[in-house]
Amino acid sequence: MLKQLICVAALLIFITSCTENKPKQDDEKNKEFKEEKPKSDTVNASLSFPAEKHFKNIRQLTFAANNAEGYFSFDDKSFSFQSDNPTWANGCDQIYNYPLTGEPKDKTFKPDMISTGQGRTTCAFFLPGDTEILYASTHEGSKDCLKPAQRKDHKYVWPLYDTYDIYVANLKGKIRRKLTNQKGYDAEATVSPKGDKIVFTSMRSGDPELWLMNLDGTGLKQLTHELGYDGGGSFSPDGKEIVFRASRPKTKEDVAEYKSLLKEGLVMPIKLELFTIKADGSGLKQITTLGKANWAPCFHPSGKKIIFASNHAGKKGFNFNLYLINTDGTGLEKVSDDKVFDAFPMFSHKGDKLIFCSNRHNGGGHDTNLFIADWVE
Repeated sequence: MLKQLICVAALLIFITSCTENKPKQDDEKNKEFKEEKPKSDTVNASLSFPAEKHFKNIRQLTFAANNAEGYFSFDDKSFSFQSDNPTWANGCDQIYNYPLTGEPKDKTFKPDMISTGQGRTTCAFFLPGDTEILYASTHEGSKDCLKPAQRKDHKYVWPLYDTYDIYVANLKGKIRRKLTNQKGYDAEATVSPKGDKIVFTSMRSGDPELWLMNLDGTGLKQLTHELGYDGGGSFSPDGKEIVFRASRPKTKEDVAEYKSLLKEGLVMPIKLELFTIKADGSGLKQITTLGKANWAPCFHPSGKKIIFASNHAGKKGFNFNLYLINTDGTGLEKVSDDKVFDAFPMFSHKGDKLIFCSNRHNGGGHDTNLFIADWVE
């Protein structure tokens, strides 16, 4: 959902074939990213702001177009992400693998594409062992880059393309298996840190709900059942809970609008709050009541806090920053301080690093890039 989510900002101000370029594997070069001496343009003092006390040694990883949803491999030595960089592929969101080992990367680095290069893709996540990755794609429905049509009423909407299905591919881009196989939106999949379950959003029950399945696509179980869009699920470190974003239309007018848009395969994500639910489907709990759009949640390594993106404090709809909140809804803390757009945070499995996307350091343009920082408590 890179394009859909970043377009919250885009709509309000300016608003989810690739060459081989693999890192050397010898012992001298196979060092963790934090130990490398960065090339120019990868580290810059202006990348962080004084109020960002949790960030140290922040580094810029991408340098053009829209890049987001960076998700660490289980060994934290690489991450998957999606980008619409037209110099890499067709200008539509595709999935890439970015190694955090080997020689430092600069603006000339071109990561390996691990999606098909066709259709639109979203939400890539490593499977245990780090030799395979799952992601959602529309390529079997259409090889074209699907784009939402402009609306005469100017409502901001996300399309839930019914040709999205979830696939597993190796790191060379060869699809190994298809995990979902019925008409209707199946996307936004993430893998439990325990390596045993997948949570994803599906329209198979008639409403976009959270579903759970095994790594091979079996054992389907519906987790949420309330009217409204449920998506962006992410597991706690122990795999026992899931945090997600959700809309909950309540008034007669909001319900009617929600159902009308859903018939068109659309949702309007301007009102989203965070919820948690146990992986067995029990214990549904609302975490935020902030108003506006709260999304892209990820558990803190302690399992006791959640980091997420929100525009609730912004004077304009595009002002998104990262926040921490306790799992009981208390202790809200602002984490990032960019004046435009920070989103899609994810902690490494070790809990020592954070990847996120931001409009910072883009020369006043529209590029959204990925950044990595050492996390400081």
